[in-house]
Amino acid sequence: MYGHTDLRKDTLIELDGTPYRVVEYSHSAMGRGGAVVRTKLKNLLTGAVIERSFRTADKVVPAQLEREDVQYLYRDGGSAVMMNQATYDQKPVNFDTLGEQSRFMAEGAEVTLLAYNGKVIGMEMPNSVNLKVTETEPGARGDTATTALKSCTVETGATVNVPLFINEGDMIKVDTRTGQYLARAAGA
Repeated sequence: MYGHTDLRKDTLIELDGTPYRVVEYSHSAMGRGGAVVRTKLKNLLTGAVIERSFRTADKVVPAQLEREDVQYLYRDGGSAVMMNQATYDQKPVNFDTLGEQSRFMAEGAEVTLLAYNGKVIGMEMPNSVNLKVTETEPGARGDTATTALKSCTVETGATVNVPLFINEGDMIKVDTRTGQYLARAAGA
């Protein structure tokens, strides 16, 4: 059981038989009233976001999710074909189920599928990935001193804003949670 102080960002909990992920939280202590943790919770089955407050005496059940390490093989229409790392079984998973992070999933990427009662409800992947720039306008010489950004397309088809000195063929590091450029990747 989790107490109110265990509720942090990305903690998985279960309320009324439904799994939720803590998206935001804030802890506030009131004089004689006791501490309260205000949270925004994302329903992992429907994607809906709710707000909920927990008091000191409240206990929350951790969500029991099954985890499966898989490798992304290829796109098949609106699905990603995933291969189990241990058994080599392949199965298609809808991109809508995988969420926003899936736009930064390159072929061969290793991710963890999350399932609830045998049904895939999402995935976990590294917070940052290295991707190759496949399309961008060339930067003008001398434009590297400013913080101006330009749009580029990476190997997965996602669009990322990058500094002007990034060119086609460069490897960049992208934050999969926000979609922001972090740095030039090694080997660029």
